[in-house]
Amino acid sequence: MLLQWQTGIVKKIEQAAPNTRRYWVELPETTSFGFKPGQFITLDLPIHEQRNKRWRSYSIASVPDGSNIIELLIVHLEGGIASGYIFNEIKEGSTLTLRGPQGVFLLPDISQKDICMVCTGAGIAPFRCMLQYIHEHNIPHKNIHLIFGTRTQQDMLYRREMEELQKEMTGFYYHPTLSREEWEGNKGYVHPIYEKLCAGKQPVIFMLCGWRPMIDEGKQRVLAMGYDKKDIIAELYG
Repeated sequence: MLLQWQTGIVKKIEQAAPNTRRYWVELPETTSFGFKPGQFITLDLPIHEQRNKRWRSYSIASVPDGSNIIELLIVHLEGGIASGYIFNEIKEGSTLTLRGPQGVFLLPDISQKDICMVCTGAGIAPFRCMLQYIHEHNIPHKNIHLIFGTRTQQDMLYRREMEELQKEMTGFYYHPTLSREEWEGNKGYVHPIYEKLCAGKQPVIFMLCGWRPMIDEGKQRVLAMGYDKKDIIAELYG
């Protein structure tokens, strides 16, 4: 089935980090925007004559709640044409052309195996959606580890929310790590954290979301630990 393009209206914009914003988009042509946690939408931006060079995809960060408003988490990339347009031209009240939902980066069966959600930067968006969905719907699960890597504390997206969720949700563990700042928590990159957590080679599903270098290295390291390709689910950004 071909997905139809529709118009979205930006209802609210919030600065989440120095180079990252949260955008709440209403879809007035849709009464209830149904999607599965982990899916994304595609924007058609007026940045190129060729259609496929105007398209950019963003994971839905909000939980499916029966409404027609979704949240997107967007990073302003240095030299990025699309993110530059969004940050400089899109205001509250602006319209966007989009289609979706799309994507197969979905929650696996979480009742039988532990889950390691590994992400960097805005790659936390689909996991935020999944985690809140699990919590709100009381979905049975084993241990869930969110391993989130970024540079500094001011770049820690959804920090308070994840800290609160760790208190409220049994079996959920939040592992932020910083690569450019000394602090009381984990330092460095994401990979050593899941290597330590899974050193006993217990049954685990690894979900990786972020830029290609992180995902490529993650796949290599997980396989080197003795896990199988089928134990890895990945969503590539960019």
